Amino acid sequence: MNPHRASLLLTTLVSAIMLNLASCTPTPTETVRLRILHTSDVHGHVLDALPRVAAYAEACRAELGRDHVIMTDGGDVLQGHPAAYYYNFVDTASRHIVAETMNRIGYDVAVIGNHDLETGHDVYDRWISECDFPVLGANVIDERTGEPYLKPYEVIECEGIRIALLGLLTPAVPNWVPKPFWEHLRFEDMVECARKWIPIIQEQEEPHLIVGVFHSGINEDQGIQTDDYCENESRLVAQQVSGFDLILYGHDHRRHIERVMTPDGDSIYCIGPTSTGTCICEINIEVQVKRRAGESPRVMCYKIEGKVVDMKDAIDAQAVADSLWFPEASAAVKAYMAEPVGMITSTLHERNAFFGPSAFMDLIHDLQLELSQGAVISFAAPLSFDATIEQGMTHISDMFALYKYENLLYTMRMTGREIRDFLEMSYDLWTNTMTRADDHILLMDSILDGGKRLGLRNMAFNFDSAAGIRYTVDVSKPDGQKVTILSMEDGEPFEMDKEYLVATNSYRGNGGGELMTRGAGIALNELPKRVVACSDHDLRYLLIETLRQRGSFSPRTRSNWRFIPDEWAPAAVARDREILFTTNATTQP
Repeated sequence: MNPHRASLLLTTLVSAIMLNLASCTPTPTETVRLRILHTSDVHGHVLDALPRVAAYAEACRAELGRDHVIMTDGGDVLQGHPAAYYYNFVDTASRHIVAETMNRIGYDVAVIGNHDLETGHDVYDRWISECDFPVLGANVIDERTGEPYLKPYEVIECEGIRIALLGLLTPAVPNWVPKPFWEHLRFEDMVECARKWIPIIQEQEEPHLIVGVFHSGINEDQGIQTDDYCENESRLVAQQVSGFDLILYGHDHRRHIERVMTPDGDSIYCIGPTSTGTCICEINIEVQVKRRAGESPRVMCYKIEGKVVDMKDAIDAQAVADSLWFPEASAAVKAYMAEPVGMITSTLHERNAFFGPSAFMDLIHDLQLELSQGAVISFAAPLSFDATIEQGMTHISDMFALYKYENLLYTMRMTGREIRDFLEMSYDLWTNTMTRADDHILLMDSILDGGKRLGLRNMAFNFDSAAGIRYTVDVSKPDGQKVTILSMEDGEPFEMDKEYLVATNSYRGNGGGELMTRGAGIALNELPKRVVACSDHDLRYLLIETLRQRGSFSPRTRSNWRFIPDEWAPAAVARDREILFTTNATTQP
């Protein structure tokens, strides 16, 4: 062989071997750090609470890089605070302050909540259009097209890592929100909807991680359950639908972290942050990837760790207060809240409502009876836990303390037996069954400060009392046997088989809290047939306008019901009042 040709062949062979060895050299693994920050149930606290969340988010972005921090919200942001109400219904020409605030913070996605829907199409459609990020809701279906009314999911990419976020809403909306507010919409079961969309996302988007962003509580055994849907399905989705790597949820106002076993035998985090922006969920994700030039990153493995961060501990309040956001909007809301309404001749304390008739609740009862279409009985519950309305001139701000939600006023038909059974369920949620004199009269559990302090076992907004009838609540009797209705308040007989007109709010009248359904025994599909009249405006608006027209109001306590037995109840009331309001007032639902 020609020596030159042999030398060339040898050189080519060595080069080929070296290239092959180079291609077999392991590609180094790279770690990509991501962080998801999740809020939920902010309930309109955008000017006072979200600036602190924003400061925390900016600190995270400074640490990891702006593109490495993803911000999500779990819904119920449009209702519950005067700032949201003002831009929902008073100033509808300006850009919505909730959208403006969330845009400024830099949210990447949000999911619609049931309280967002109760503002009505005009409000939430406007808010969605002004958000610089998608508002998700895969199971919110437009009946006119059969397609999702909102964007089902969003894909966010960071350093080639693709994260898909699927948004779902509790399907129990019809139990709380009047139909006109969600006209043309229906709500699919979350489990079935997730089963449909996960394969679509996997096939079309090829994500490395799939995150559920849900407005639905964690505990399927609590909340509304019917043959058609379950209110709280977040854990059920994790347990029954393959494909999720993480679920962020809201709706139940619970600060909660749980690892849930999936159908594949893995476990994933389900995390909820509680409400009003006081806490956020922080999820840290470390992704091990291999990269080759011209190719998408290959994810080898990832680690997810989650925690709930208390904003008051993490961010200095004064630093946030010193940098006022949207000063014109803040001034407008402040001026609105300061508008005078009318005189009240004595101070009203909501805390009294837990222990018997109170002037606070009876003001609401009186106005509901006055403004309804012929109702002779009223149902109402404490909504803010420990509000106080001071004697003297009241202002719009006081009306938000008096009535927290934008419920409508319903007039409904109920039989005497249904009324009694309704109250039985209310007081079963409200009161303990005392077996001796030193028992609690309220139904409480060690649920505060990690089990160190007593709090109410159930939500106080389901503790309905009644006006228009005289009755006793015997707390020594078992559940279902506590309430005895003595007569109408004017002394006329109360009859179990007679039909009465009852004033209540739309949340209750649509089945909220299940007092009408599980309590009174009225079928859910029967409730709309029982509604005789519905107000055009929310109850707070009606209360404001009535007090304005009247000029002054002298609250009274009806004294139409009481706890018995007399030898136990007064002392038990005094003990539980001390427990509930000496140290626990600001931590109750």
